[in-house]
Amino acid sequence: MKLGNIEGKFSPTENSKCAVSDGGMVSTAFPEATQAGVELLRQGGNAVDAACAAAFALSICEPQASGLGGQSTAILHFKGNTIALDGSSRVPSLAHIDRIDKKTHRFQGYKATTVPSTPAVLGYLHFRYGKLDWSEILKPAIRIAREGYQITQLQHDLQKREAEKFLSMDSLSGAKYFLKEGQVPYEVGDKFIQEDMSGLLEHMSQHGVKAFYTGDVAKQIDEDMRFNEGFLRAEDLALIPWPVERKPIRRSYRKVKIFTCPPPGSGRTLLLVLQMMKNMPSKFFKNPTPKMYHFLAETFRKGLLNHKERPFDPNIYPQLPHDKKILSLDFARELSSTIRDDIDPTLPLTELFTLNNDTTHLSAMDSEGNAIGITQSIELVYGSKVAARGLGFLYNNYMSSLDTTDPSHPYYLRPNAIPWSSVAPIIAFHNNQPWMVAGSPGSERIFSATSQFLSHIIDGDQSIGEAMLRPRMHCSVGGKLSLEAERFDPAIVDYLKAVGYKIDKREPYSFYLGAIHAVLKSQTTGQFQGVAEIRRDGTAAGP
Repeated sequence: MKLGNIEGKFSPTENSKCAVSDGGMVSTAFPEATQAGVELLRQGGNAVDAACAAAFALSICEPQASGLGGQSTAILHFKGNTIALDGSSRVPSLAHIDRIDKKTHRFQGYKATTVPSTPAVLGYLHFRYGKLDWSEILKPAIRIAREGYQITQLQHDLQKREAEKFLSMDSLSGAKYFLKEGQVPYEVGDKFIQEDMSGLLEHMSQHGVKAFYTGDVAKQIDEDMRFNEGFLRAEDLALIPWPVERKPIRRSYRKVKIFTCPPPGSGRTLLLVLQMMKNMPSKFFKNPTPKMYHFLAETFRKGLLNHKERPFDPNIYPQLPHDKKILSLDFARELSSTIRDDIDPTLPLTELFTLNNDTTHLSAMDSEGNAIGITQSIELVYGSKVAARGLGFLYNNYMSSLDTTDPSHPYYLRPNAIPWSSVAPIIAFHNNQPWMVAGSPGSERIFSATSQFLSHIIDGDQSIGEAMLRPRMHCSVGGKLSLEAERFDPAIVDYLKAVGYKIDKREPYSFYLGAIHAVLKSQTTGQFQGVAEIRRDGTAAGP
């Protein structure tokens, strides 16, 4: 790993996908959200202030991926301490398994939602670690909601894809708020204004984050849910889902220490994959060869299967003696040794994960040495496809992330249960200094996008800008290998097909294959660098 090459080759771009700054850095999936974070840094706020402002702004201008009705997870380095923040939502008290149609109620509609945690997570982060007044955190989001923003090509395409589901809901509440005149997708460039959301955020700005969970707002949500036969009640909201501070899990990849989130997140899967990759020398991953991609594909399959077979209750995970074994070099070496020349037929050849979920990730660092990554989601694209009447936010559909077959499963669908999560935001340390914050959306593809990004940097000596642009692939447990086919050498694709993979050809720079948003504090120049995914709408910027 040549730090001078990695940091020295980075340069800003005119489209703001790559940026440099002397006073901190923010990278998010939407330009207005990035600027919201930068605005707070300019006012003297820290990375937490910037991240919270950006996260609220994303709730307004990236509603397909996250919002006040969803859940958030964070990893934070603050004044020398690194913390994982478990921001799980909760299953409502009335949601018993025998009252739910497993094939319909869990995926869309009012019964699909859990108690939203995103407002609680952002409120907790601010009052525990922020510097500026709460009202300052919400100002940018209120302004964006009131004045509007322009619909992007990506949002138009997703609205077009999801329009039929919006219109299939009896209440048409999601269609009312997120389709033009409640009927058709917004056109690219249309101004999208959210008056009800601006009013809700104004109320929260004046009365604090608890105002989302109690009083008039809770009453409105309760009435909306009762009228539409949902499960969520004011009593559920009053038991505010404050986040839980957990000890991060960590392992080294080459000379870099990677800190990430323990269960219910999927940081364990990411670290296991990196431990397996350590069994091969860096030069193995520098050049795109058929054998390298085959090794990666089998590594992803084994990592995913390990995740599926070993679900852990987050409250007892640190006490389990074998959690260290799962992340040990010996265990990774044992798994790697089973990789053969062809696809491994002893692994399941059926798909264990099928949802096309969406999420968003943002990263921020400040000049005080603080760093934070927040991954937040409403689960499926546009969540449950229904929205809170008079409030304007989409309800999540996290019921789909709970087990419905095994009552002993730690994420079994029962009252007050928490959903199983795929998120794995990271903070990387080099020379014991916080060096990089990174993360990705993409459901089961989060760990594969992040591990490839890290390998391009650490093994390939590439800048974070180059690493973000590299062709990407993912392999499911069942051997479906998704890749940006036109960006791969045809000989590599032919080889992978010949050894047994089911090739799933995706378009160049595919939305499906994750979206890296990362910031880095250069140890050679002292500057901050930021990169925003070319596969999404975002930007990186500093004060």
